Amino acid sequence: MDIIHLLTANDHNAAYNLLLALEATSAESNRFYPCFDAFLGLLSHPNAYVRTRGFRLCCAQARWDLEGKLDAHLPELLAVLPNAKPTALRQALTALTNVVHYQPALGSRVEETLSGLDLSQYKDSMRPLLQQDIARLCNQIHSLLPSKNREQIQ
Repeated sequence: MDIIHLLTANDHNAAYNLLLALEATSAESNRFYPCFDAFLGLLSHPNAYVRTRGFRLCCAQARWDLEGKLDAHLPELLAVLPNAKPTALRQALTALTNVVHYQPALGSRVEETLSGLDLSQYKDSMRPLLQQDIARLCNQIHSLLPSKNREQIQ
C-alpha cells in the first residue's frame, strides 16, 4: 500500500480516513516516523487538503522525532500557516499542540510565528475561533516553559 498515493488521491473521504488512522497509529508507535520526509513533501502539493494532511502527519511524528527533523524543517511547516484556509489553519494549530508538547524547545519559534499571523484575512465569524486556538496553543507553550522562563515572560 502506497500511503502517499492514497493521501493524495481524489477520494477525499478515503484520504481523510487514512489520515485519521495514521495519526492514531502515530500516537501509539513510531511506525510512520520513517515516512516523515514523504509527509513533508505533501506541503508542496497544489491541493490544500493534501497540504493539511502532510502538515498534520509531520506534527504527529513529534513524539518519535529523536533525529531533529521537526526542528530542521519547522520553517517549512510554519510557512504553511499564513496562507492557510481557516479550517486548515485550525487543524494546523491543533496539530501543533503535539509538537510543543513533545518538542517544547520548538515552542518559542511556533509562538513567534503565531504572533505574526494576520487574521484580518479571515471572515469575522472565523477570527474569534482562530484567536482562541492561538491563545490556547500559546498558553500550552507557556505552561511547558521552566518556571524561571515563565516569570521572565510575565
